[in-house]
Amino acid sequence: MAESRQIIHIDMDAFYASVEQLDHPDLIGKAVIVGGYPKQRGVVSAASYEARKFGVHSAMPMSQAIRLCPDAVVLPVRMKRYVELSKQIHAIFRQFTPQIEPISLDEAFLDATASLRLFGSAEKIGRAIKDQIKEQLGLIASVGIAANKFLAKLASDLDKPDGYVVITEEDKQQILDPLPVSQIWGVGKVTEKALKSKGINTIKQLRETRTEILRSIFGDQVPYMLRLAQGVDNREVESSREAKSISSEQTFATDITDKDILLDVLLNQVEDVAQRLRIDDSEAKTITLKLRYDDFRTITRSKTFGHPTNITKALSEEAKEVFLKWHKKSAGALRLLGFGASGLQKGGSGQHQLFSEPDQEKQKRLDKAFDAVRGKFGHDALRRGK
Repeated sequence: MAESRQIIHIDMDAFYASVEQLDHPDLIGKAVIVGGYPKQRGVVSAASYEARKFGVHSAMPMSQAIRLCPDAVVLPVRMKRYVELSKQIHAIFRQFTPQIEPISLDEAFLDATASLRLFGSAEKIGRAIKDQIKEQLGLIASVGIAANKFLAKLASDLDKPDGYVVITEEDKQQILDPLPVSQIWGVGKVTEKALKSKGINTIKQLRETRTEILRSIFGDQVPYMLRLAQGVDNREVESSREAKSISSEQTFATDITDKDILLDVLLNQVEDVAQRLRIDDSEAKTITLKLRYDDFRTITRSKTFGHPTNITKALSEEAKEVFLKWHKKSAGALRLLGFGASGLQKGGSGQHQLFSEPDQEKQKRLDKAFDAVRGKFGHDALRRGK
């Protein structure tokens, strides 16, 4: 039963920015923004909590972020460094359980149910992981513990930064009821506005609203939304000893409709994933775009190649084609955009048919040069055109 599980959600606080402060102690306490350069139409990848106080958030155009926080220190993305630390964080996870579902470099669900006899309670395991991340790596994680994924993630968000929150079956409704409806997975700004227009502001009010009223807003999702409002979520932690995919996604602080901003975010994600593929000596046969609308609908759009690849240009061109096809048919305000590569194989096991052999070798050399420059000077030291 879902109620018998012990789920831990780990979310690194302002991960990219925190890593920069870790590597450059003089930046501790200062507003740090990580992302693309303003003159190159860059966007914010991460912002320290000092910068967030000024309204800076991920996927915001860097030019706007600088206007909001002119004294911020702007640094380029150093993906190789973040991947390195993410692997060390996951090594700590594996000391306690193999049941790990990575969400991104800085976030994961852990099912600790089978580990309780060895390590004690989930609370002890969560605290030990949090302490080891701080002691061994100098980074801060927020930890949420509960009987299911929805409540565990909610718990990790309740007391950020440096949070540690446990939600039990006994107190879950007491915690949920006063929270705004926007805390429920899938309730975006449009849905929140529709709910508020009917006087539904809190989770308790949602839980007590007649089904026919909710159906006009959620349609056939009403049972699912009511289960979440009652703290019920039966999804399991999906883990694998070997990575099935490599992905990058961003949830936006405000819904985004601008095609160019979304495309810029996507291509940055492709760059990140492609570099991580090469770091892992892997190639992918399938790419997938994950798109979550402001009304909480989530769709995916995929494309499978004849041969695997980790060449950035190949992945970018295919991702752009999939994106533009979606945009032409189904464009809408997005609250989340993600890019993933799956069907992973060992590097060199295939050649992407998009390029001739000489051009493919040229692209590989170009990627190697880009990786070297980004490794030394940061992700946005060089940028490719759209």
